[in-house]
Amino acid sequence: MSDLDAALVLVTTHFRGVRDKSGAPYVLHCLRAMMGVQSLDAKIVAVMHDLVEDTSVTMDDLRQQGFSESVLTAVELVTHHPTDSYEDYVARIKANPIAREVKLADLRDNTDPRRVLLREGCEGRDTVRIQKYLLSHQFLTDEIDEPSYRRRMKALPTI
Repeated sequence: MSDLDAALVLVTTHFRGVRDKSGAPYVLHCLRAMMGVQSLDAKIVAVMHDLVEDTSVTMDDLRQQGFSESVLTAVELVTHHPTDSYEDYVARIKANPIAREVKLADLRDNTDPRRVLLREGCEGRDTVRIQKYLLSHQFLTDEIDEPSYRRRMKALPTI
């Protein structure tokens, strides 16, 4: 069975040299998400939450590494596939406790005022992204129901 050490090696290897929108090492986002969850499985999923989505690593690669089925299921759920709407992606996450906890940690980090960027010339797009994240957080924490979430997400401007 693979563990947190193996997940950390994968993430630091595959995100080496990658920067976030503010120019900071992207791996720091993965580590902050990991620190925002409780259980060991959730920490493994959190640190790898963008791995399949943003690198050449596949679910088969993770399976071959020996990660548990609960970890693999949650990683698959938190991987946003380009063919899925963001609303469908978030709605699928909600039923899995590990994926839900990880996505909430990801959203908290992505909306942290120390990280939120309103880039010159991109203010509209950046503001809509923040609104999308906040609505997703409200849905995942049961502050709004799914029909309200979907309606409000569709009402956001497309930029």
